[in-house]
Amino acid sequence: MDPFQKRTALRIALVSFVLASLASPIAWMVTREAAEESVVALASEESGRLLHRFNSIDLSGPDAPQHAKEAASAIAGGLFDIAEIYDAKGNKLAESLTAEGDAVESLLPQHGAPSYTQASYESLKPSADLWLLRVFVPLRNSTTDPNAPITGYFEGVRVIPSWQQSQIFTNSLTMALMVGLASLLCGAALYPVVVHLSADNARKAREVLESHIAMMEALGRAIAKRDSDTGAHNYRVAWIAARIGEEMDLRDGDMQALIVGSFLHDVGKIGIPDAILLKPGRLDDIEMTTMRTHVAQGESIVDGIGWLAGANAVVAAHHEKWNGTGYPRNLAADAIPLAARIFAVADVFDALCSKRPYKEPMGFDAAMAILDKDTGSHFDPGVMAAFCPIARKTYDRLALASEDDTRALMEERVRVHFGM
Repeated sequence: MDPFQKRTALRIALVSFVLASLASPIAWMVTREAAEESVVALASEESGRLLHRFNSIDLSGPDAPQHAKEAASAIAGGLFDIAEIYDAKGNKLAESLTAEGDAVESLLPQHGAPSYTQASYESLKPSADLWLLRVFVPLRNSTTDPNAPITGYFEGVRVIPSWQQSQIFTNSLTMALMVGLASLLCGAALYPVVVHLSADNARKAREVLESHIAMMEALGRAIAKRDSDTGAHNYRVAWIAARIGEEMDLRDGDMQALIVGSFLHDVGKIGIPDAILLKPGRLDDIEMTTMRTHVAQGESIVDGIGWLAGANAVVAAHHEKWNGTGYPRNLAADAIPLAARIFAVADVFDALCSKRPYKEPMGFDAAMAILDKDTGSHFDPGVMAAFCPIARKTYDRLALASEDDTRALMEERVRVHFGM
């Protein structure tokens, strides 16, 4: 199992556990409440049937107390252990208790004369092993019209027997466990789906990234070919810049922008005429002005391609100098983007140490002497401080490297910093 799959499994397991922890108590409470309501509904229905049987719905006549007494006696001992019947004014007409009802009556909360208009109940737990359901029912002559006048009140208390408590507990526990298990099983079922979709997305993202990098390389090679060079320079400076960036602890997007910008630093030269770009001799002032437009042209190219927008810092500022004498904006010091300051060191170091059609490669000590001399004027002293400790190894690694070697070096940094 790879790290991604482990993280996915842990996260899904955590979410499933949290859901189970939340859903199981809710299922417990819902099932328990449903059981209470079913007991209350059955008791209310049975009491209503007996009240009608004993003519104890209309409690306003002279025989009302006798009817109420007969009904209360019939109800108590069935589904209720305490049965109380009141007239419309809230006066108690009758009360009947079983032995269990008599034992718990003193534990019931006291209340005044009943005046409620809707049936309700309350669940009481006076002790750990004692559970009482208390029912309140307004009596009406009509069983279908909830707005009919109230003719009296019935109140009943049921002592839930231990067998029924055990049954309700078992049913509630079973439902809670089933819901919890269902949450965990859902997580287990989702895991392979999430892993598959994530792997598919990662594959597609990798393919898109690879196509972007291939496009970057093709564009960089096209620039190099126009400039009478191979693509090795682009690979070398991108690798050197990445190594300096690593020494300066650049990460993620900053490092990616540095690599892409370094590889495409001269992309604007695509728009420079061959007569100027390939001129063997020194450029005159007008030609130099035209040549310098490659910076602006490069900016317009990378800004127009969303994925390459991060390269703008290097493309736009790679000819700026630490002392502000560069071009095109005469930026100085920290006003120059860090990526461009890093690239400036990598670019000049590679230019000095590599062979060109018009010159032989310079030795390491001579190249470093020039860089040291221009530190503080051309180069950022902080970048040079990061580069100097790795300069010798960098020089030795590139001294005899072919274009394929330098491409392999750069692609290895790409895999590391682009997550491929």
